[in-house]
Amino acid sequence: MPDDTTPGDLRDHAAITDLLNRFLLSLDDRVADPARFDDAWARAFFTADVSAEMPIGTVRGRDAVTARIREGMSRFDRTVHMASGAVVEIDGDRATARGPQLSTHILAGGSDGDLFVSAGHSTSDLVRTPDGWRIAATALRIVWTQGTPPHVPPPTP
Repeated sequence: MPDDTTPGDLRDHAAITDLLNRFLLSLDDRVADPARFDDAWARAFFTADVSAEMPIGTVRGRDAVTARIREGMSRFDRTVHMASGAVVEIDGDRATARGPQLSTHILAGGSDGDLFVSAGHSTSDLVRTPDGWRIAATALRIVWTQGTPPHVPPPTP
């Protein structure tokens, strides 16, 4: 953080970091029941007009993002998503966060040996809303993978 960091900047940084960490933990908590990726869950993390660039496609709008996450997570029995050291830059009511992400997945219906691991960088644009910081745009760019990825049919238009 710059030398002229204010207590408000520190609170915003902590709130953004907490939001991003809670989002990744929620993926792991809900993978056993993808129906739990519901509207209340989505409102806690995303703006209504969010855009998300994911390895399984790019979608726009909170409902579309929620459906895509629900679809993607249904391909796994268990997951662990880890991120650390995100660089957060705040400019008033807007912010950007970028950091590494490592995700370990056990394929649905597989054995514990059926692992798919991916690593990359996540970049999120965030906005301050009356309910707190929310993700307005996010992109996960995979750098490497290990194991066999789950079969993902092409997105429907």
